Amino acid sequence: MALKDTMAVLELLDDSKASGKNVVELFKDFEFAEATYQTVTGEKGNTDFVKILIKGTEGKADGGNAPTFGVVGRLGGLGARPARIGFVSDGDGAVAAVTTALKLAKMSVRGDRLPGDVYITTHICPDAPTQPHEPVDFMGSPVDILSMNKYEVLPEMEAVLSIDTTKGNKVINHRGIALSPTVKSGYILKFNNELLRIMEMTTGELPVTFAVTMQDITPYGNDVYHINSILQPAVATQAPVVGLAITAKSAVPGSGTGATHEVDIAQAVRFAIETAKEFTQGQIDFYDRNEFNHLESLYGSMRHLQTYGEAES
Repeated sequence: MALKDTMAVLELLDDSKASGKNVVELFKDFEFAEATYQTVTGEKGNTDFVKILIKGTEGKADGGNAPTFGVVGRLGGLGARPARIGFVSDGDGAVAAVTTALKLAKMSVRGDRLPGDVYITTHICPDAPTQPHEPVDFMGSPVDILSMNKYEVLPEMEAVLSIDTTKGNKVINHRGIALSPTVKSGYILKFNNELLRIMEMTTGELPVTFAVTMQDITPYGNDVYHINSILQPAVATQAPVVGLAITAKSAVPGSGTGATHEVDIAQAVRFAIETAKEFTQGQIDFYDRNEFNHLESLYGSMRHLQTYGEAES
């Protein structure tokens, strides 16, 4: 069950000594799972970047041709120690990503392997810094966004689901999960009907979405407002990216403790798994390829929005 696995992963990561090594240990006995971590040091500390591969029956890692899916657990850190005691709201993205990997690994040894490979990435940092943000403070990160994208957005990923706690705003007023439109190569595209269907199926409710602005799909560090880092993977790949937000009705600081809801994370896990099933079987895509090509033929490339642009003269 997604909830049981969510609680097990949360128990592992709700620890001042949480590490990439501990996460990798979870997967050592699964035949079709490969997990590694790498410690990276930045200006404000260090973090462990984790990469988990769940091999498909026809996955490209073993010479097959099935589509490859990517899940990125986005966050600044699991904790803000010593400024805050305990697990912070911002850590939910990492819990969701690791739980998705754990559930897929269990499925794979129980006879329910997906056709294509699934790569899951995130980072583990129990003592990240905080940073000012309106309307509530955010979690910072010991490394910059370029490093995060380097280790978390992999060239093998043909579509990316970016899971991130998105509670520090007054735009979303729903507790649970919410879906962004597809972002690809600088274009904000329409909401994907197949993903909305999967959300309806996995939550048992009408789908919930959230707005994305041009600012949100540009790189961090360009001095414009971003709702958070949920769509930062889109600046580092030409693959389509969709954000899956873990949300709240009120504005909750990313550095807030006692704000994690296991049931909400489990909803995100179920959505990620069902999306992975259908994508790796070639049943869905994240965008309409013909329409995207038509947009580019009409209006040209928008890939400059994936860069820092040109400085004003």
